[in-house]
Amino acid sequence: MVLFTDRVDAGRQLARQLLYLREQDVVVLGIPRGGVPVAFEVAAALGAPLDVIVVRKLGVPFQPEFAMGAIGEGGEELVDESVVALTGVTDAEVSAVEARERVTLDERVERLRPGRSRLPLDGRTVVIVDDGVATGATARVACDVARRFGAETVILAVPVIAAETLAEMTGADDIVYLSAPEEFWAVGQFYTDFSATTDDEVARLLDEAARRVAGQDTVTATDPDNDADVEVEIPVDTVTLHGHLHLPASPTGVVLFAHGSGSSRHSPRNQFVADLMFQAGLGTLLFDLLTPAEELDRSNVFNIELLGRRLAAVTRWLTDRADASECRVGYFGASTGAAAALWAAGEPGVQIAAVVSRGGRPDLAGARLPQVTAPTLLIVGGADATVLELNREAQRLLSGETRLAVVPGATHLFEEPGALGAVAELAADWFTRHLLPPDIEAPA
Repeated sequence: MVLFTDRVDAGRQLARQLLYLREQDVVVLGIPRGGVPVAFEVAAALGAPLDVIVVRKLGVPFQPEFAMGAIGEGGEELVDESVVALTGVTDAEVSAVEARERVTLDERVERLRPGRSRLPLDGRTVVIVDDGVATGATARVACDVARRFGAETVILAVPVIAAETLAEMTGADDIVYLSAPEEFWAVGQFYTDFSATTDDEVARLLDEAARRVAGQDTVTATDPDNDADVEVEIPVDTVTLHGHLHLPASPTGVVLFAHGSGSSRHSPRNQFVADLMFQAGLGTLLFDLLTPAEELDRSNVFNIELLGRRLAAVTRWLTDRADASECRVGYFGASTGAAAALWAAGEPGVQIAAVVSRGGRPDLAGARLPQVTAPTLLIVGGADATVLELNREAQRLLSGETRLAVVPGATHLFEEPGALGAVAELAADWFTRHLLPPDIEAPA
């Protein structure tokens, strides 16, 4: 199950969950090396200073990738006695590994902070960031180190954490994460690109973050061309819906995401697809069609007319914004959200340039289907037999250009390796073709 294209993507998704900290006295600490690119994006979004918190895993001597503990700055050490007992590692072997890793840790501190003191943590909120947590040994030590250095509140923030580790994790006042899968073999399984981060890259990111905080740079990492990347409140009917709007500079097309039941605007699947859309030059709006209170009434979740009317209203709200008034609009719907997207696309007066349905139930849009003239791409998993047949029947009722794309071997949630990536590529191609003007090429 791939959730993130790379560490930058993971950091941007994670940052959205931490925006409530933006006005607080926060320091972001990345665990080197892989956690630093993720932490850099979080720090940029929060306008917070960035530093590293250096820890080293203590690997089992005959299987170094298997952690039996960790050490950190300030003399912190954690040994997992259950792993030591299971593997038969002796006290002498533990001491030897600890001594060797302590030398490496001290060298890394010098290399990553040449001539620079660590940022003061006394009385501050500290957000510790890594690219993922498997056993949790290094994360626990990092939390202990932060407290030793005076942190008042410690928050562990990671894109992905093993469910078993999450249940047993201690040391942090709060844990913010995007996904906690039961089946967890290695952090890298959740990334398309998990190439190694170098010390040089870590040093560069720390320098860039320091310049930004000092006011030498006016553009943040998540805002490379003065993009709009903001949380929004959308008044609809008598309620307020919440969403996240990400617009490139001078946008020409925006994709609205309508998720299905049991999901939310924070869904890693939709965020994965949204980030690929943005890389292709499109704006995105991820939002919830129902308030949390409304979701408690299960009849609302399957009220396609209600959801469709909400989506149409959000579309009007978006196109009333000065920064999106000239944009072509597309809908990306999943499950019941796909039915809502098609219902709204058939609403008189709503101008929709393209629709993509992922594992959707277009049949639930019923009599609205013949009124949909927008080019529509139906994406279905090859192993999702019932939904595939429902999509074939719905395709025959649609009035505009249609295409049915089948992802071989994929089931309803597209959790198979590479399946969600295939969905994202199909959707991005469809939207760039129909939302971007002919004279504008999508970024390579």
